[in-house]
Amino acid sequence: MAWFLNPVRRIAATVRQLGWIDGAWHACARLLQTIPGGRCALHRYQFVAQPVAPGSLCRGRGKTIAVTPCPAAEALPPGPERPLPVLLDRYRQGAQCLVAHVGQASDAAQSMAGWLWLLRGACQEDEVRARYVLAPQLSWDLDVWVHPDQRGALVFARLWEEANARLHAQGVRWSCSRISRFNRGSLAAHARLGAVSLGTATFVRCGRWQWMLASLPPYLHLSRHPASFPSFRFDHLPWSHHAAT
Repeated sequence: MAWFLNPVRRIAATVRQLGWIDGAWHACARLLQTIPGGRCALHRYQFVAQPVAPGSLCRGRGKTIAVTPCPAAEALPPGPERPLPVLLDRYRQGAQCLVAHVGQASDAAQSMAGWLWLLRGACQEDEVRARYVLAPQLSWDLDVWVHPDQRGALVFARLWEEANARLHAQGVRWSCSRISRFNRGSLAAHARLGAVSLGTATFVRCGRWQWMLASLPPYLHLSRHPASFPSFRFDHLPWSHHAAT
């Protein structure tokens, strides 16, 4: 009976963690992953915006964690595995990468603790075909990563502490991002920072084809080549009653 009970238990655990709707989408995503060649995938996103305000998130702690900008992809210290073309394209779009490391700056290559990417104006998604267009007082943050050995420490807070200071100085008051609906840990971390929901979008890719269903304009989209993609405009502030000072 183990051959039957084990999958049922895994499905039940997923539903408990994600709920019925996201649990069903997650099952579809896992099913698509079994198709040979890796040509099919499902991504389900939650769009959020969190207030930008200066101040300490670490309450004076974490002083051994330095956060500095990295000027080019070639200068990035060893960290998460990302295709070089993706990193180069982020810099081409004007993104800034904030790198956290522990210890002396000269040891940064051996002590990278995390990174966070920021982008103004517009962001071309690198996981699916989509574009996010932002109002001047908004920024886009993406690919927040913390080394597994540093999770639960102050690296995440130090990255956002530095990001908030830089963005606020530029006149940015909200930072938007997309988070996988299957990553409850990341959703919870952003919620603790005061993030509010902007909507959801689900993408299904099979070969050249891409289908998109979203809770915000343009709601539906179908494409079959790289030049065709939905554009989400985050240019209104329906969450302004939450406005940061």
